Amino acid sequence: MTAFVALLRAVNVVGTGKLPMSDLKEMCEALGFGGVRTYIASGNVVFTSRKSEAAVKSALQARLEAYAGKPVGVLVRSAAELQAVLRDNVFPKAPANRTVAVFLDHAPPADTLAAIRGRKDEQIGLGTREIYIHYGDGMAKSKLVVPAAKTGTARNINTVAALAKMAADL
Repeated sequence: MTAFVALLRAVNVVGTGKLPMSDLKEMCEALGFGGVRTYIASGNVVFTSRKSEAAVKSALQARLEAYAGKPVGVLVRSAAELQAVLRDNVFPKAPANRTVAVFLDHAPPADTLAAIRGRKDEQIGLGTREIYIHYGDGMAKSKLVVPAAKTGTARNINTVAALAKMAADL
């Protein structure tokens, strides 16, 4: 069995899809995932499965679309991959609450950094399937636009660390 973390995109954010975490947990259990646990009400779920990452993603996306009546973005990482995201954080000394990993399905495009707009004091670095962003003045005031991040979903490093610990404990 592999421990996985699924990160849902645009769930329980103001003006977007509402999904009680208890419903998400029930969906994952119905799909046969084991040890299912959710973390905060923003679409984070940890579980085990014998299925591949692609099969887990496909099954969860189908179930969520049936529930929501529209596609719900799902990004999946194994527990080992989530540990690597923490280890490879290009801003390890920056405050974890002001640093995010934007999770993508694929490696960031070659033009990721060149396409950025509205950059002020933010620092950006690229990972394997992530874009790391450190918001010096915080996200609230930022005008940063990272086109490559449009299909991804961001989690601050505190959340990534909590999810990595949960997945490691399964």
